[in-house]
Amino acid sequence: MTDIRWRQRFDNFEKANDNFLIVLEALKENPENIINKMAIIQAYEMVFELGWKTARDFLTAQGVEVNFPRDVIKEAFAYEIIDNGEIWIKMLDDRNLTVHTYDEAKANAIVADIRNNYFYALEQLYNYLKGKL
Repeated sequence: MTDIRWRQRFDNFEKANDNFLIVLEALKENPENIINKMAIIQAYEMVFELGWKTARDFLTAQGVEVNFPRDVIKEAFAYEIIDNGEIWIKMLDDRNLTVHTYDEAKANAIVADIRNNYFYALEQLYNYLKGKL
């Protein structure tokens, strides 16, 4: 049952990742557009949530029980599911900020991190899990 759960969650992660890539591409064409910035933050929130939850379900299928995002990130790094635990912790912190901040400068900094750093971390997780199907 746990093996099926992570695979089902991966399907949702894959769809969110596809949408995230579409939004990233749109941002390249017009990076200062407020709608694009808002869209990338929303797409990031969704793909990040599904990413860590898929990693959690994958760990559970391997017999590792963790529930909270920080614990999942630590275990995913320990089991070499993700390559950079520090960037994932920063991703989590920024994800929490995007939900509660209305500061345009902070939002712009997070968008830059999404484009320059978080995209690669999410891509690495996606590729790792895709290879396990």
